[in-house]
Amino acid sequence: MLAAQRQRAIIERVQAHGGVRVRELVQELGVSDMTIRRDLEALAGQGLVRKVHGGAATVHALATHEPGFEAKSTQREAEKEAIAACAASFVSPDSAVALSAGTTTWRLARKLVAIPGITVVTNSIPVAEVLYPNSAALHQTVILTGGVRTPSDALVGPVAVAAVRSLNIDQLFLGVHGMSSERGFTTPNFLEAEVDQALIEAARSIVVLADQTKWDTIGLSTICPLSGADVLITDDSIGAEAREQIELEVGELIVVEPAATGTDSTAGKGD
Repeated sequence: MLAAQRQRAIIERVQAHGGVRVRELVQELGVSDMTIRRDLEALAGQGLVRKVHGGAATVHALATHEPGFEAKSTQREAEKEAIAACAASFVSPDSAVALSAGTTTWRLARKLVAIPGITVVTNSIPVAEVLYPNSAALHQTVILTGGVRTPSDALVGPVAVAAVRSLNIDQLFLGVHGMSSERGFTTPNFLEAEVDQALIEAARSIVVLADQTKWDTIGLSTICPLSGADVLITDDSIGAEAREQIELEVGELIVVEPAATGTDSTAGKGD
């Protein structure tokens, strides 16, 4: 395969999944690790991909760009699945939890369907659609806020904020568009940021779910600083420098390894 063909294949994979690992490309394209790294270097030099630890990701999105739910749901699937599996281990029967909008929190919802007695508060239509059909059998309660629907299938606006502010929640599982040491956790939709902030105020514990492609991505509105997270769960493609910065701010960093079981994880701070 010619270099141009390889590089076109790499771009297509990055665009489809949001990112790709060097080892995946080596296996898929049948070339050496060094060849793939040269291709990534060339593509990054042209501004077509962004080099990250162990692979490449899409270039930074505009601050107000908000991909639709369907587009995001097929990106970084293995990483999101591992993050969601780890997050599910935090949920106890009969607890009250909140899930913000997002494709990783949607995957978490699919793992909560078997936990009895929980109350789930969400402004995400896809999350509610996952939980509601079988909720009665397990004595689950699903509370979907009202509001105006966004491209990411979140409900936002004064109605959603008012609904959240009347509640007391044990744990919030927060999906984010981006995160950085300077701007904290961000979203491209300022109305969604307001709902997320209300969820944070209502919750006793904040768990952020964010794969490594969210690092150094900055949306229009800041939800909260990195220090606002009690726990941050991400995947093992996160770079060493990013880990160090995150560990200085968040209560606990958990790094998971995408795998068939989706359960392997290593704790960051103090471990």
